[in-house]
Amino acid sequence: MEIVVMIAQLLLGLSILVGVHELGHFMTAKWFKMRVEQFALGLPPQMFGLKFLPSKIFSITRGETEYLLSPLPLGGYVKIAGMMDESMDTEQMASEPKPYEFRSKPAWQRLIVMMGGIVVNVITGIVIFGMLLFIYGEEYLPAKEVKYGIAAGEIARQIGLQSGDKIVEINGQPFTNFGDVYSSTVLLGSGSSYTVERDGKQINVPIPDKILDQISDKKSQNSDTFITPRYTFSVDTVLPPPQPGFFKRLFGGDVEVKETPAQRIGLKSGDKIVKINDTPIRFFDELKSALNANKGKQVNITINRNGVDRQASVLLDSTGSLGFVARRDEFKRATINYSFGEAFAKAPGRAFGVISDQLKAFGKIFRRELSPTNSLGSFVSIGKLYGGTWDWERFWTLTAVLSMVLAFMNFLPIPVLDGGHVVFLLYEMVAGRAPSQKFMEVALRFGMVILFGLMALAIGLDFYRLVR
Repeated sequence: MEIVVMIAQLLLGLSILVGVHELGHFMTAKWFKMRVEQFALGLPPQMFGLKFLPSKIFSITRGETEYLLSPLPLGGYVKIAGMMDESMDTEQMASEPKPYEFRSKPAWQRLIVMMGGIVVNVITGIVIFGMLLFIYGEEYLPAKEVKYGIAAGEIARQIGLQSGDKIVEINGQPFTNFGDVYSSTVLLGSGSSYTVERDGKQINVPIPDKILDQISDKKSQNSDTFITPRYTFSVDTVLPPPQPGFFKRLFGGDVEVKETPAQRIGLKSGDKIVKINDTPIRFFDELKSALNANKGKQVNITINRNGVDRQASVLLDSTGSLGFVARRDEFKRATINYSFGEAFAKAPGRAFGVISDQLKAFGKIFRRELSPTNSLGSFVSIGKLYGGTWDWERFWTLTAVLSMVLAFMNFLPIPVLDGGHVVFLLYEMVAGRAPSQKFMEVALRFGMVILFGLMALAIGLDFYRLVR
């Protein structure tokens, strides 16, 4: 069911974003009285050589425009008469220009049409961010609530942080929102640092410029790779034993259902684990460290139930997991509420911050501080961000972010993308003549190779991560 919800959110989010993007081209083309022959959501399989599949699921014609739904939910397009695009309709381009065609209009009008999709995506991102701030406000974890300090994950320990450290400054400045420790200023900036309080002393911990690449590296990525607030805990739910995977059942592997260590020692909701062997346990990260250090070993566990300690001994498996969900002691979160005007005054900064982060990330890639393979993903990655439970606030937040990312990516000067057409039009406006049709054909084919190659790489990386 989670996969169904994830796919549904992904398709809805992409449909909204592609729809408004193509609507931007559609409206501006109509504004300048250009003939729009097709308005499509999805791509025809024939574009990918899948000629045996139908080119469209549904279509309806109104006036001069055919509105259609294509089988592959990987994008969309608006086909404007007299425009050389990914359809490569050279036959139409060989005829004499008609007054209603794209190529017959002044360059400045064609430029506005090509920018229409990008502009509408930016407006969409700003509007969604504004409504989110107005409806939900801005919830955050106050830094003062993290009274036990941080739990330092693998990457955090490598750069010199320790569990129990209290971060008191970021780049030499005090802060009130604990979420700032993960901000783009730290992870995408250069020369960043934390000031931490440890054993009554303040220590400066430099943040490597390649920290984001280290965190993104799937070889070392897990739930506690970097920094989390440290918290006390109790047992919430004892999990059932994991079931054998599909292929293991299919090929006759071991299908015996075994008890988890938590079930074998009779762990119950509300229990507190206070000691592993001779190691006192107070925080959840201490429990994880103690269990990881004893993978595959027999351990003695002290459990506090209703104020009374009891002893248990159990053999851990190779994962070092007991098999329960922890109930963490909740932090008191704070919310900043905004009026309608305040929300929409703050929204552009939130929206363009996404593009700023994209530019910083590209800069790190060019400086070889961030590997493209760690930052590139396809629909699988986006689907995982939406998640398997339907949360409207998360859905619209991610959709707003993706709207800004789509605007940024479409502005890249790659033929086939809007940015490539913008470059050709700017050349025409400066040089006083348009590039030749032959040049446009070659450029668009080259752009399609780049675009499909990036898509194939992104999808391949996603599946590689799933398998690994």
